[in-house]
Amino acid sequence: MKKLVVVLTILILAISSFAQKRLVVAKDGTGSFTTVQAALNAVPKKNKKPFIIYIKNGIYKEKLFLDSTKNYVTILGEDKFNTVLTYDDHAGKIDPAGKTINTRTSWSFKVLADDFTAKNITFQNDAGFNAGQAVAVEADGDRAIFRNCRFIGFQDVLFTPKDNSRQYYENCYIEGTTDFIFGAATVWFQQCHIHSKKNSHVTAADTPKEKQFGYVFNDCVLTGDSSLHNVSLGRPWQPYSNVVYMKSYIGQHIKAEGWSAWNNNNNHLTARYAEYKNYGPSANISTRVNWSKQLTDEEAKKYKLQNIFGDWNPLKEEKK
Repeated sequence: MKKLVVVLTILILAISSFAQKRLVVAKDGTGSFTTVQAALNAVPKKNKKPFIIYIKNGIYKEKLFLDSTKNYVTILGEDKFNTVLTYDDHAGKIDPAGKTINTRTSWSFKVLADDFTAKNITFQNDAGFNAGQAVAVEADGDRAIFRNCRFIGFQDVLFTPKDNSRQYYENCYIEGTTDFIFGAATVWFQQCHIHSKKNSHVTAADTPKEKQFGYVFNDCVLTGDSSLHNVSLGRPWQPYSNVVYMKSYIGQHIKAEGWSAWNNNNNHLTARYAEYKNYGPSANISTRVNWSKQLTDEEAKKYKLQNIFGDWNPLKEEKK
């Protein structure tokens, strides 16, 4: 009898512990919190266990921040089209403290924590087409996963600034105008839809020289507004920018040369830009700039998750 009581007590405590680590956000008051930031604030500092925040449909206009002590957080949206996290800061805007916002402070959602996961969420910066740099998400932590999410904005939408950060995006939609995927992190984009809204540049990688991999787009789809015809796959923010598109659909909006140089410097001469077995209206490799390359079959074999991410397997994380 005593053993049964002990077992039941342990089970009740385990269930209670799990319940405390799952919060619900709902604008109508039917959840634990009405704002997303309040739920993020409720995550314990130095957190070491999975902490799930479920967000019901709604437009949540908040400037959101998850600090580096709050690891292992997962945010789950009810529906990726109707669960929207948005804000409208942009470079040049004056914040409430009287300070001028720049690219690094324009984010709608900034994640410093490691082991962060987001699913079924729209992340947006709605500052406007002519607002300049306006980041929707700045992802700084290591081992970040975004699945079935949407990133909506204009210039500088998705910022991955840390060179020691590994990130994985699957079945995501990313829309913007100029340099709307940029930074120094090592990132794998799997079956993502990348949509351009201006004749400009998709990526602006900042890959360090010592890093073998930067941005990898695998089995993705690149499209643009119907009027576009002069979009580049990327331009090198720094001298050793590393971007590869593999087995991806290259829409007619991409210019024949494929890539662009960065203004008036020589970054393109050392940039590591490559393609492999892409297809579509603008996948013709014969017209590409001579400082980009096509991977051989042997070179392409190196582009596997285990080679790029080392001891971290984001596909394994999904099964937990």
